[in-house]
Amino acid sequence: MSELCLCDPSGNLEVLMTHDGHIEAPNWHPDGYLVVNGGGRIFRVPLDAPELLPIDTGFADRCNNDHGLSPDGRTLVISDANEHGKSCIYTLPVEGGAPTKVTRRQPSWWHGWSPDGSLLTYVGARGDRVVKPFVSNVDGSGERCLIETFDHVDGTDFSADGTWVWFNGERDGQVDLWRIRLDGSDLQRMTDGPSVDWFPHPSPDGRHVIWIAYPPGTEGHPGGLDVSLWIMPQDGGAGTELVALHGGQGTMNVPNWSPDGERFAFMRYSR
Repeated sequence: MSELCLCDPSGNLEVLMTHDGHIEAPNWHPDGYLVVNGGGRIFRVPLDAPELLPIDTGFADRCNNDHGLSPDGRTLVISDANEHGKSCIYTLPVEGGAPTKVTRRQPSWWHGWSPDGSLLTYVGARGDRVVKPFVSNVDGSGERCLIETFDHVDGTDFSADGTWVWFNGERDGQVDLWRIRLDGSDLQRMTDGPSVDWFPHPSPDGRHVIWIAYPPGTEGHPGGLDVSLWIMPQDGGAGTELVALHGGQGTMNVPNWSPDGERFAFMRYSR
């Protein structure tokens, strides 16, 4: 069973909806609904009357949980493997429609949209098996790798002011949170504890960053584990555990804050 939950920065939790199947990765639209994926499709979930309402994504019916929304709420971005057999990033109208290809090279998994609406950040492999962080224009032009000195990178997302890209990076078997400037300078390590830290999401009001902390020794970002959600100041500092839950993969892979930064959405699952 899947539970779609809402939480505030103090840890106050509300279960919005339960679902007998498996759904993942909520985003928060400014018009008062969430976007989730399940079974390769994308759904809208109204906050005032929660249910799964399919969004037409055309041929893209192998969507994974790396999807999201433009800052103005008009565009949906998805990562789908139907056309190429590997994850490719597309955009389409938020109400549904024909997808437009963004990334010329695959695999690519979307993770963030700059606050000014001009840039996307995502991860991908380019000629080898090492997943690296990228930034491009919204149409996919101007792709550039932010840094190449990690064994694996995932979960790229923009800071509230758009000057930093946060990500989880692996070096020598340890996965921590990092941030880097858009020009690839000023790399900073933001966590350095025993947990395996994934998917940092800065709040749009500039106050917080939330992330998933896996147990020490976890490889990758699997589902079906006892994990916890943590929060820290967006400028850096000590983190605090907010929620312990059963989940991991699918819990909050993509940006999930409300536009005002007062709450965020996440998934937890039954054992």
